[in-house]
Amino acid sequence: MSTQDKPLSKRSVVSSLIFKFPETGDGKPVVALFRRSEKVNTYRHHLAPISGSIDKTDPSPLSAAWREIKEETTLTPESLVLFRQGKPFTFSDPSIGREWTVHPFGFRLKTNGEGGTGEEGIQIDWEHEGWEWHDPNTVIDSKEFGGVPRLKESLSRVWFETDMGERAGNVLADGLDKLKNDHERGARELAAIALSIFRKVIAEMRSDVDPERWWELVRIAGWHLWKNGRESMGAAIVNVIVSALTSIEPIISENSVHPAGKKDKILAVIDEIAEKRKSTGVAVSDAVASYLKTNFASKRDTSTVKILTLSSSSTIRSAILHVASIPDIKRIELNVLESRPLCEGVSIASAIQLKYEPGSAQLKTTLYTDASAALAAKDVDVLVLGADRIASSGDVSNKTGSLPAVLSAKYVNPVVKVVVLSELEKVAEPGSVTEHVVEENEPTEVISSWKADGVKGFDVIEGQLRKGNGDNAALSVKNIYFEWVPADFIDSYICEEGSWNTSHIKERSAWVGEQIDRLFGAV
Repeated sequence: MSTQDKPLSKRSVVSSLIFKFPETGDGKPVVALFRRSEKVNTYRHHLAPISGSIDKTDPSPLSAAWREIKEETTLTPESLVLFRQGKPFTFSDPSIGREWTVHPFGFRLKTNGEGGTGEEGIQIDWEHEGWEWHDPNTVIDSKEFGGVPRLKESLSRVWFETDMGERAGNVLADGLDKLKNDHERGARELAAIALSIFRKVIAEMRSDVDPERWWELVRIAGWHLWKNGRESMGAAIVNVIVSALTSIEPIISENSVHPAGKKDKILAVIDEIAEKRKSTGVAVSDAVASYLKTNFASKRDTSTVKILTLSSSSTIRSAILHVASIPDIKRIELNVLESRPLCEGVSIASAIQLKYEPGSAQLKTTLYTDASAALAAKDVDVLVLGADRIASSGDVSNKTGSLPAVLSAKYVNPVVKVVVLSELEKVAEPGSVTEHVVEENEPTEVISSWKADGVKGFDVIEGQLRKGNGDNAALSVKNIYFEWVPADFIDSYICEEGSWNTSHIKERSAWVGEQIDRLFGAV
């Protein structure tokens, strides 16, 4: 049997590209490429990203990427920040008998001003004989350049600016930063922003590529909005992008005109989708009003509905205001948990107060501390939750504090109904809840109030935090935004199509998964 006829050995690897961005607005980013040494088994003396196999003990490809970076450069999260992930791809290299599945990641080197070590912190090990900075636009797959196979593809998976063109690439990059850094808006509002960014990218798309490549780049832009904006809000974002792609697909394929020549028609369709989304919230409000009227208000002489909620949700806010306008409901008693650390509960309570119109149902709002969840749940009819993501199982990811509120309510008030208010765009593709991104944010959001309030012992906490030392730190503060509420605790999912159960959710999830595979599978 010849070498060409032998079965290929399959290997999954990470490919980590380290970028250095200028500290000022001048200049362009550069990417570090490392020259593989004589001691490695494959591609000796070729330029490459930091790469290595994904071990069975690695919790995820990203964990493997961080491990390899530390081993090969000594850099840690204190010096680097993940700024993009790339869609994995597979290719074969019969010359060495391997089939590689590559998981690309892009990391940004922190500056000295950010507390990082800068490029001085890069200390290579035996796997490399040197390293150098390159303009991403000059990296090519050629013998003369001397890179490992498919180096340019690994790079372009995270650095889309080169292929997409400067104008569209900059719009997408700025848009991803906007989504990533927005911790105030909920999933529905972020999805609207993602759709707006997607529209702007298409408006700036280059026309000097063939039509098939143009359509591929449009789908790549959609993939990045899904995965590299706020991935924790990815279900809503991918749903709205899928809706846009499926709607513009017939326009792109309808005749021989280059897609760039149909931009006005394509953009008009996206505008129509954005406009239709506004009516979805009204449909959800109508559905929840019907649910509350049927299950609670109609069963009491007083026509009073008692509600507990938390966090900030535009869907919940609109629904409560809508319920207040229903003639059969005379009084709403609304209990709201403050929802630390950003106190979104305070925000939604204030927004409801500002928009509430006297003359409709009487509204009495009471704010509670998060620790008072059991007290706030006493005697309420319904605990209303929003959703940032609904898994195919029916489990719901929502603001941290949701599960304690549910458990407390079910204990002190066994007859309480737990209802999730959500548009269908929050239903995610099939997959385990363990695959969902756990978004951990800056501890300063938690501890800032301790300092402002002069909490006793804060100076000790602050001193320990300054010492750092990563996972080995003697003290740390966790600020995790989201947690899962199991489907077993949820009585109903109220969406624009009415009251749903887990079977409906599973069917919707399967459809979302099919569309994702069809639209993004080959890009």
